[in-house]
Amino acid sequence: MAYRLGVDVGGTFTDLYLVSDDGKRFRVKTPSTPADPSQAVLTGVKRICSEAGITVADLDNFMHGTTVATNAVLESKGARVGLLTTLGFKQILHLARSQTPGPLAGWLIMIKPDPPALLSDTAEIVERMDARGNTITAVDTAKAEASIRALVEDGVETLTIGFINSYISSKHEEEVAEIIERMYPGFPVTLSSHVLPEFREYERTLTACMNSYVRPKVQSYVDHLSSELKALGATCEINILRSDAGLMTAREAGRNPIYGVLSGPSGGVAGALYVSTRAGFPNILTFDMGGTSTDVALCQDGAPSIGRETSISHFRLRVPAVDVHTVGAGGGSIAHVPELTKALRVGPESAGAVPGPAAYGRGGTLPAVTDANVVVGHLPSSLIGGEMTLDVAAAHAAVKTIDDAMNLGSTENAAEGMLAIVNENMAGALRVVSVQRGHDPRDFALVAYGGAGPLHANAVAEIIGSFPVLIPPAPGLLCALGDLVADFRDEFARTYIRVIEEADSTEVATILDGLGARAKKWLDDEGIGQDVGRVTYNADMRYHGQGYEIPVAITPDEVRNKGLGDLDERFNQLHEQLYGFRMPKTRAEIVNLRAVGFGSVEKPELPEGVDGGSADSSHAIASDHTMIHKGQRIAAKIYDRAKLVPGNVVPGPAVVTEFDSTTVILPGYSAKVDKFFNLLINKA
Repeated sequence: MAYRLGVDVGGTFTDLYLVSDDGKRFRVKTPSTPADPSQAVLTGVKRICSEAGITVADLDNFMHGTTVATNAVLESKGARVGLLTTLGFKQILHLARSQTPGPLAGWLIMIKPDPPALLSDTAEIVERMDARGNTITAVDTAKAEASIRALVEDGVETLTIGFINSYISSKHEEEVAEIIERMYPGFPVTLSSHVLPEFREYERTLTACMNSYVRPKVQSYVDHLSSELKALGATCEINILRSDAGLMTAREAGRNPIYGVLSGPSGGVAGALYVSTRAGFPNILTFDMGGTSTDVALCQDGAPSIGRETSISHFRLRVPAVDVHTVGAGGGSIAHVPELTKALRVGPESAGAVPGPAAYGRGGTLPAVTDANVVVGHLPSSLIGGEMTLDVAAAHAAVKTIDDAMNLGSTENAAEGMLAIVNENMAGALRVVSVQRGHDPRDFALVAYGGAGPLHANAVAEIIGSFPVLIPPAPGLLCALGDLVADFRDEFARTYIRVIEEADSTEVATILDGLGARAKKWLDDEGIGQDVGRVTYNADMRYHGQGYEIPVAITPDEVRNKGLGDLDERFNQLHEQLYGFRMPKTRAEIVNLRAVGFGSVEKPELPEGVDGGSADSSHAIASDHTMIHKGQRIAAKIYDRAKLVPGNVVPGPAVVTEFDSTTVILPGYSAKVDKFFNLLINKA
């Protein structure tokens, strides 16, 4: 019997999802341990194996979504990075880009963050290569050795090599890497040409330096977790989720951890796509609401939207990542009334896991979104299958402070006001990934997950018009399921800047063939057979003079047989869809060519029933209940989701409880259980 385990580390809870070949499933939530995330993982592994009646040695696969790299950046707790750059480019990270955050005069108040490599830890190397990869000035080995020795002896913990034009040829960077290995065997080194072989020297250098910045911490975490699991008897390899919803080996994660800097959110998107496509909804908006923030994304035709650039903290990094938009709205978001405006605000400050919302009974006194849900009756008095009892009186007392500050007439009115604001904030985030990018949200189903997503999904869908709302089984653990269903993925790119009319189709096909060969070699090196491996191709394109690109699908055979004639029209169609216009008098331009390798993993068997059963759901009613809706106290029911079967219909108003989350169905709506045990909420 094969057992596969998905593990997702969140800010509040660490989720584990274990599946076996015969369809058995086991789920565990354990409190996260931010000081050392591996402790919560190990605690959860022992607990879930015990519940399944197996040993850790019985695990065949260990898929892991981690926030170690993310937290290292957000908390500024990375390594001390030394940067080796081309002579004359010492200030490359400090010049950066001219964009500033905030309003028009944002530059007046902006506090510019320190780059991952300080100027004092940057050394210039005598070398130069032209834009075609020809050596102009060879590497001065003696001076390079002196610079390397000075940085290492001064205490840098890792080195980055970022030379101008190395995206065309990595020869000089590799020469210096060999010098470092000869002088200091095993010293961690990142080559910009290996991490990001694309033009734009600032983004390439910044991304490589950030890789070095998080590398020791991630490497230490992976090594420690691996050794602790082996001590428990584990023989399986750890695979880490990438930011683009693919998997990479622990070895690759230790070498290039920057690829997993947004590992957590991508797992949820992978899981949401898996359950939604099975249910017949390939076009979805994902809605992942946790304790601190909400992540949303748009997926079309059964595939996530992959961006070439992502933001974390103050830095924009050039790494492939699921195009996720995040807002500071979660169950722990704190409501407050500024003295100056007297207008109610919710978030982005969060109560976090400790002390948490007042309802958690851990000493929190500030009114959080969770407290508002308790007050209006959206949350029952116990969570996590009875493991956690909520302090209803404390929740009322916390929310009453908002009523006292604004004189809203009742604590219930204050709670509804808090929920209305946070729902609108999250609906705004969904508009960003849909309406602002040329998509009508009414054409997409809304997949809600996370601990708090199903609580708010019906109300948010009512605002933006996305139906049905799909609540998968175990929505609070969907990110862990996403780790299990993600495929291995890696990208291979080469910069090739040509307007379409000047591009040589033979040259383009040859480059794509070379990139595809590298992708196939990677599949072979990872032990991924031809029966489960595949390679796709695309070209990053833009209008001549633009500063951003759009990926357009392409294949080497297509280019060989048909040339590049229709590539221009495909790009124009995509640009019109995304931005609402095309520029027929402006020439389209290829910027990068790319091959993406995929290695499919065996997907877990999830429960499936027979559709068409009785609509009567009365057998699943746990108790009578009351809810506050639009200022009125209304009768409702609490349902036990574990007792619902395909065909059952749950009329609103209702609260559906399960081990890891709670779903609210508003008046005027109903939820039907499909054959995959998803709840599909539509207007009644």
